[in-house]
Amino acid sequence: MMEEGPYKYIRDGNGKVSRVIRIGTRKSQLARIQTDSVADKLKELYPDVHLEIVAMSTTGDKILDTALSKIGEKSLFTKELENALEKNEVDLVVHSLKDLPTTLPPGFTIGAVLKRENPHDAVVLHPKHAGKTLDTLPENSVIGTSSLRRAAQLKKRFPHLDFKDIRGNLNTRLKKLDDKDDFSAIILAAAGLRRMGWDDRISQILGPEDCMYAVGQGALAVEVRARDADILEMVSVLHDPDTVLRCIAERAFLKRLEGGCSVPVAVHTQVKDCQVRTLYLTGAVYSLDGSESLKETMQTSIAAESEAVQKVDEQVQRVGVTAAKIPGDAQDRAEKLGADLADLLLGKGAKEILTVARQLNDAR
Repeated sequence: MMEEGPYKYIRDGNGKVSRVIRIGTRKSQLARIQTDSVADKLKELYPDVHLEIVAMSTTGDKILDTALSKIGEKSLFTKELENALEKNEVDLVVHSLKDLPTTLPPGFTIGAVLKRENPHDAVVLHPKHAGKTLDTLPENSVIGTSSLRRAAQLKKRFPHLDFKDIRGNLNTRLKKLDDKDDFSAIILAAAGLRRMGWDDRISQILGPEDCMYAVGQGALAVEVRARDADILEMVSVLHDPDTVLRCIAERAFLKRLEGGCSVPVAVHTQVKDCQVRTLYLTGAVYSLDGSESLKETMQTSIAAESEAVQKVDEQVQRVGVTAAKIPGDAQDRAEKLGADLADLLLGKGAKEILTVARQLNDAR
């Protein structure tokens, strides 16, 4: 192993030298699976690059007895990883996009947003309730979720159920569900369950009429140092254009609302090939008990304005995302769509709903 400046190199038995790319990840099984999937894609695209995975614990992994919304820290699952990135201990970090705040610390950028897995939430039932749905569970059944967004929507939609906090990684939560009688069901992201190979535990997928999802849910993001042009170029081929545009719109919506883990904000996006390729964004804000809500849908064309390859300013970040190979005008329209939809809701009283939700949550 050789080090030259911030970079590491390795020489194989034939004397061939290749650069070592160090990938940072959280230690949980799901995080490792997600990171391995990104590493496999990079290995396929760049067979000569030597990849090394560096796993570490984050604050969010350590604080397991408090609801995430109560901790109030936006970078719970990302700070330690970003510290390692800043110190050149790793070259890129794989995250669930929904864990990344809409404004990244200076010097960092999201260099890739990969094709989105199913972004919806899933119901996982206690084995004794097999075959039931949220509709058919007995009165006062306890449902575990650590998300204010899920609880707000589901309390309104399923008033006969009782919602309680549940923390821990996927393995821990499933164990809490199966081993005790405290919960009749828990609500988890379908994407995580699928990546873990636990599709058989999904009893019900919640459509947007029951529960809209979190900003960026189901998408993986690769965070890099903004100044590392070569790494940015390397990971940029992982971008999925539709996912990028959907997530830019969602993140711009959340950013304008100043939302985070501690407020109930939900979205739903679709790209449709009508006569013109169109991005639809539905966004909503809720009171903690779901009794008050505001929800609207807007759309924008994301068709490239000219067939010519556009020069995209590689230094431009849109809500933390750098996507130099995707037409800049489409990215701009996606970002404007999110901000415009947030402004529409703010004009109807969204700020008041979210302020009260934040205060009530802080007082819990």
